[in-house]
Amino acid sequence: MTDPVSRTILLLDIERFSDRDDVEQAYLRRMLYDITDRTLESAGIDETLRLRADRGDSVMELIDANAPVTALLRSLLTEVPTQLRALNRMASRSAQIRLRGVVATGYVGVDRHDGWVGSDLNHACRLLDADVLRAALRERADDFALCVSDALHAGVVRHDHPGIPAADFRPVTVESKNGPLKAWLHKPAQPAQPEQPARPEQPVSGSAAAEDHGDTGAGEAPGGSGDRPAPEVPPHGGAREDRPASGGSRGAPAPGPVVNIHGGTFSGGVIGGSQHGGISGGNFSGNVTFNDGGSRDRGDRA
Repeated sequence: MTDPVSRTILLLDIERFSDRDDVEQAYLRRMLYDITDRTLESAGIDETLRLRADRGDSVMELIDANAPVTALLRSLLTEVPTQLRALNRMASRSAQIRLRGVVATGYVGVDRHDGWVGSDLNHACRLLDADVLRAALRERADDFALCVSDALHAGVVRHDHPGIPAADFRPVTVESKNGPLKAWLHKPAQPAQPEQPARPEQPVSGSAAAEDHGDTGAGEAPGGSGDRPAPEVPPHGGAREDRPASGGSRGAPAPGPVVNIHGGTFSGGVIGGSQHGGISGGNFSGNVTFNDGGSRDRGDRA
């Protein structure tokens, strides 16, 4: 076995891989490799700076300690969700790919069978299979959940480097057969929903703001500009004293004022317009003319 050397450990695993058939698994493995390669290239980590191990539904990368971890984390937080979104929007439901990821640091040796040996690597694998990380992926909308080891958080993440907001990582404890493991789950706080301001009362238009006159006709005349009042109309149920009651269609007087005279003396004069009413008592002398629409009746009554 080679002497253990410091490495950055990257693990990526496909969710629900065993639920797919062989054709779908082959496609998902190809997509996993493509995503991993593009993510590492985006971080400036080429093939000379890493070793890869295939684990069927997951991929393991041992990255040279000289490669910048900050660039790797930024690429994981931005590039991986972008690639997954682009792939899944065009894929069928059975070909959707969602990933869990772990980044850790530690010492790893390589044996004569090209196997990797190291307790830090074992801890990283425990984090990848942790229920808390699986649950986090189920709750995420962007198809990727990331966890970092406590050592990596202490050495890099907590310092709040550009593109790696420390406030977006939450401490978690993972139970393992070797005892509890402390880690940090990337779980950005949901943006607070802005409170909806109370809607101001809408100003009421002039016609709506006008007092309800109960169909009496008071207020603005229909079709008017608001500068002139409508003619006064009596309330419902009320009868105007100067309008005759309606008669039949025959001989019905035209609308007009009604004059009721109970006792009185007329010495000549003219009453114009359409008149209807009763006259009882009184003395009339001279010419009394009732002008009704051009018809004229004359007579003397003593």
